[in-house]
Amino acid sequence: MTYDFAIVGGGIVGLSVGMALAERFDGAARILLLEKEAHWAAHQTGHNSGVIHSGIYYKPGSLKARFAVEGSRLIPEFCARHGIAHDVCGKLIVATETWELPLLDALYQRGFANGLAVKKIGGEQIKDYEPHCRGIEAIHVPSTGIADYKAVARTYAKVIESRGGELRLGCRVTKIVKNPTGQVIESTAGTFESKFLVNCAGLHSDRVAKLDGADPQAKIVPFRGEYYELRPEKRHLVRNLIYPVPDPKFPFLGVHFTRMTDGSIHCGPNAVLALSREGYSWRHVSPRDMWDSLTYKGFWKLAGRNMADGLREMYRSFSKKAFTRSLRRLIPEIETDDLVPSHAGVRAQALMDNGMMVDDFLIVEGQNSLHVCNAPSPAATASIPIGRAVAQRIPAPNQPVKVAV
Repeated sequence: MTYDFAIVGGGIVGLSVGMALAERFDGAARILLLEKEAHWAAHQTGHNSGVIHSGIYYKPGSLKARFAVEGSRLIPEFCARHGIAHDVCGKLIVATETWELPLLDALYQRGFANGLAVKKIGGEQIKDYEPHCRGIEAIHVPSTGIADYKAVARTYAKVIESRGGELRLGCRVTKIVKNPTGQVIESTAGTFESKFLVNCAGLHSDRVAKLDGADPQAKIVPFRGEYYELRPEKRHLVRNLIYPVPDPKFPFLGVHFTRMTDGSIHCGPNAVLALSREGYSWRHVSPRDMWDSLTYKGFWKLAGRNMADGLREMYRSFSKKAFTRSLRRLIPEIETDDLVPSHAGVRAQALMDNGMMVDDFLIVEGQNSLHVCNAPSPAATASIPIGRAVAQRIPAPNQPVKVAV
C-alpha cells in the first residue's frame, strides 16, 4: 500500500500536522503517522511546562509570534470542546530591579505590537494578583494559560483515526530511500511507501532530514531544563504564573513559577547542555549525541558568548540553594526545604554554524518532503496553526508533488 502522506514523529506538532491533513482531505487521502515510542507525546510535549503562551516574547511578524497568538486562542477552544483540563489564568512578568525596567517596557511594547491586551502594573498592584510576589513593576498578560498537553496530543491522535488516518507506535524510522513517486521508509516495524513525507521528529528532526537527503540548515543541540515543585503546604505562595524579566543576552527565559492543571506548582527551569537528546538527568548519556554537540563549532561559539551564564546554570543544576536564591527574587518567602525535585524536559534547539540559535520555527523543503527542523517552545501552544500551515504547503494527492513556495 502506498500512502499519500507519511508523518514521522508523534509529538504534538506531528499529530497536529496529521490532524490538519486529515481535516483538509477528510478521508480522500491515505495518511500514516509513525512514532518510535510506545505512546504519544513522549518527549518535548510530555515534558514541557504546560503553559499556553501568549506570544509576548517573540519578534512581531515572526511565525512564533503569529502562531502563538493564534494558538493561545485555539488551544483553549480545543480543550473546552474536548473536555481537556485547561485554564486561561493570566501571568505576571515581574521586574525586581530598576535596571530591568527598560527591558520590561520593551517587552510591554512588543506585546502591543503582537496585538496582546497587556497591562503595566505597579509594585503594590502586584499583590492583587500574586500576594507573595515581590517586584517594583510588572506586566499582566491575561491571555496566558495552562493546559494538559499530553491529553491534547492524545486527542489529536483520536481525530486522525476518526478520519481514517493510520497511526503506528513503536515504529522508529531507520532509512529513507527515494523512488520516482516519493520514498520508501524503512523502520523497526516494517517498510512503508509514501508519496510525500513530513518530518516532525523533534529532537531527531535534523537526523531524519539527512536520512531523506535534505539539508536541515542547522543542528539540534539538546538543552535540559530541570524543575522543582513546591511542597503541597506551600502551594498557596503562587496563584498562577510568575516570570522574571528575560535577559535579552541569554537565550532562555529564566526560572519561573507555573501552576499546573493538577494544582501543583512547578519552579524552573534552568538550562544546561543535555548529554543525550533524550537525557532527562545527568545519568542519561549518549556518546553519539555528546559527540554531535561537542564537535559542533556552533555549540562552542554559543558557549563562548554565554560562558558566565552557562556556568551559573550548571551550578544551579547541582545546588538546590542556588536554585532557591533565583526563585526568591520573585517570592522572598521561598525556602530550600519548600522545594522537591520534579520532572525535567529537553529542548530541541536548532543551532547554526555561527553559534546563533534559530529564533523562529524552521520548515525546510526537501524532495517530496517537508521537514520541521526547529519547533521548540511555544510549539505546543502554536501546534494547531503550525499543523495547518504545514498542511497547506503540501499538494493534494492527485496533484504533481511540488511544495508551494
